[in-house]
Amino acid sequence: MRAPRPRDTPAHMLYRTIIPSPVGTLTLVASDAGLVAILWPDDAPWRVRLAAAQEAPDHPVLTAAATQLAEYFAGTRTAFDLPLAPVGTDFQRAVWRALDAIPYGETRSYADIARTIGRPTATRAVGAANGRNPISIVTPCHRVIGASGALTGFAGGLAAKQLLLTLERRDT
Repeated sequence: MRAPRPRDTPAHMLYRTIIPSPVGTLTLVASDAGLVAILWPDDAPWRVRLAAAQEAPDHPVLTAAATQLAEYFAGTRTAFDLPLAPVGTDFQRAVWRALDAIPYGETRSYADIARTIGRPTATRAVGAANGRNPISIVTPCHRVIGASGALTGFAGGLAAKQLLLTLERRDT
């Protein structure tokens, strides 16, 4: 009998590689369809639930993601061009698409995102979906801040969020 999969886990084979970065060691996870997750060193296991992934640093999606992330951290890339395959609810995917539309070097509030997706009273739900974004950095959840302009929760930690925002402001 097969062990049950977490409900959010894609049914296809997953591949992973680990890369160093200025914000810590990142684990990249992909399927043949695209990038599934970027996991932080101290990521909570419940934030992005995935099936086991086999080590595959030469997988084309993973090599492209590693290259583009290195370019981003070097300040030579302001937009990612990767196939993406995040798994989430319809609401979460709507929030993540809105995150993808935030320009490099800019920020938005949770309320801004709620209005963008046509759910102006769903600010808290937007925050929860933002926190469950499996493809941090590439889908730029770090660009979402509190209504007061303060940095708020981030899976990679507030120091990593500040570093990413500073990197983008320096290069704009």
